[in-house]
Amino acid sequence: MRALLGFLCLLALPVWAEPPEGWAEYPTGKSFDALVKDTRTAVKENGLIVVTQAGPTKAAAARGITIPGNLVIGAFNNDYAVRVLETSVHAMIEAPIRFYVTENTDGTATLSYKTPSFVFAPYAAEGGETLQEIAAELDTKFQAVAESAVK
Repeated sequence: MRALLGFLCLLALPVWAEPPEGWAEYPTGKSFDALVKDTRTAVKENGLIVVTQAGPTKAAAARGITIPGNLVIGAFNNDYAVRVLETSVHAMIEAPIRFYVTENTDGTATLSYKTPSFVFAPYAAEGGETLQEIAAELDTKFQAVAESAVK
């Protein structure tokens, strides 16, 4: 019975497998708070703006529930917004594109995101080559943010 209970408890734990298709993932040795701070700084240093931030960790704590650090940081800028809108009004539903900072069980944190080219792929027919070029620019920009944030 104990073995079964232990097994069932393990099933309830979140499992990080390989990242889903279209995701970039950067495990770090940094703490959650340090990686959040460094990600915000890297966003700004790379010409983007933190447009949104949301996560359940603090709200859960206010309810007496402890969960690992978890924050979504939306990044974009007006230049990209205008350019995307010129190609596809529908594609703008995806902006801002989000970074995802998660706390690992060992106290370290991971930075992940869906690549902009993956995010905008469903709108390629509407946005054409220009939208694909913007997405490729953003791929480079998001990679630069991630590499800066995790170093």
